[in-house]
Amino acid sequence: MISEIEDYFLKGCGRCPRFSSPDCSALLWAQGLQDLRRICREAGLAETVKWGHPCYMHAGRNIAIIGAFRGDFRLSFFNAALMKDPAGVLAKQGENSSHPDMIRFTRAAQVTAQEPVLRSYIKEAMGYAEAGLKAPKDAREVDLPDELIEALDADPELAEAFHALTPGRKKSYALNLNSAKTAATRVSRIAGFRARILAGKGATER
Repeated sequence: MISEIEDYFLKGCGRCPRFSSPDCSALLWAQGLQDLRRICREAGLAETVKWGHPCYMHAGRNIAIIGAFRGDFRLSFFNAALMKDPAGVLAKQGENSSHPDMIRFTRAAQVTAQEPVLRSYIKEAMGYAEAGLKAPKDAREVDLPDELIEALDADPELAEAFHALTPGRKKSYALNLNSAKTAATRVSRIAGFRARILAGKGATER
């Protein structure tokens, strides 16, 4: 998985065998991804790499992350439950996602066509970060650590699999991760749990 931002736009995320090949999704959508990058940077967001993808921050908070897939590329917002979505462009990562949190593109030209909307949504999200606002937790949901929430927001496949788990299996991950003393340990455990979550298993299942 990459750690340098330029590598993403030149080679991809490094999370699959298509890395640094013409078949890499990040290279297939190169122009659209560059336009998203430009818009985020011009909006005043700080650019970094998280989970192998370009992540954009403001006021010490994650605002949005860029992702590329075989059939589309996306700008996904963190803390999306606060977003008002007046243009009706936000969509859920999967059927089991709690809130619409991404703008999906299937053509590079769609980015520049929606640039005013993108700038408006980024500005809205930056305002929430500056105010220190977070979306209220759904009482029915398991209390998940921030590191897992961020990992799910950054990984649509993982998010869909996690939200499809039974409440008991979700709770097993929450308990395991919340028992870790440091954020670094939680991040490491999440990486180790990925295959188990995709298989529909709980934290202690083999």
